[in-house]
Amino acid sequence: MTSIETTPLAGLPLLLVKGRTRVLVAADLHLGIEHELWLGGASIPSQTGRILGRLLEAIDEVRPDRLLLLGDIKHNVPRTSWQERKEVPSFIEALAERVSVDVVPGNHDGGISDLIPPGTSLHPASGILREGVAYFHGHTWPHPSLLGAEVLVAGHIHPAIRLTDALGCSTNQRAWIRAPLSIGALGEDFPGERPELILVPAFNDLCGGLPLNSRQEEDRGPIPALANLEAGRIYLLDGTDLGDLEGIIACGRGGGGFRKRLNSRGR
Repeated sequence: MTSIETTPLAGLPLLLVKGRTRVLVAADLHLGIEHELWLGGASIPSQTGRILGRLLEAIDEVRPDRLLLLGDIKHNVPRTSWQERKEVPSFIEALAERVSVDVVPGNHDGGISDLIPPGTSLHPASGILREGVAYFHGHTWPHPSLLGAEVLVAGHIHPAIRLTDALGCSTNQRAWIRAPLSIGALGEDFPGERPELILVPAFNDLCGGLPLNSRQEEDRGPIPALANLEAGRIYLLDGTDLGDLEGIIACGRGGGGFRKRLNSRGR
């Protein structure tokens, strides 16, 4: 089997997967979210150009063979907004001029086949397998053939961690999580070492994040049943290793606050 190396880019919610080829992964772009915010009374200029610029800079820096957009390229559902019809095709076309582009659709990507230009590879929502790595968005179960992959990569839940200071003020920080697949998903007789799931933070910072150490009951899809998230290791975008999620949750229940724990480490 080809040796696989998975490396988050420093300070960016982008994953570089290195095997025989180099694949750059971005999840949850949510282009067109400004239209929904506008309908709610918030006027924010389109951020599509800024998002495109950040991706192009990363492509020029790491020189991947392929760019894989891991679901929720567009935002509005069930309809496609005028902003998305105008901006999504030119956005993907600009990326495709630099690198081969793969699209694995997410739950916000209804009608995406009408927006992507010729030459872009559109894959099933159940995911794809490349060089021992499985890629799927995470809103639906991956194809069963993907569960035997060496590594699984998903997005969808916008993983984050809630940090609280001594005054009780909280902020949500986007985060990576690397968690083992659950025995329930694989079966008791699964041969060999359990595969690892990597959850990619949302690329669009207007989306916010789902704090994994919060008791909020948002729908997380099949991912909590697929992987043992509490046993997963958490990393901030700057590379800070926060330890396992179970320990983070326990620290918060202890009343000391997770920010205090970070400070004790010299952060």
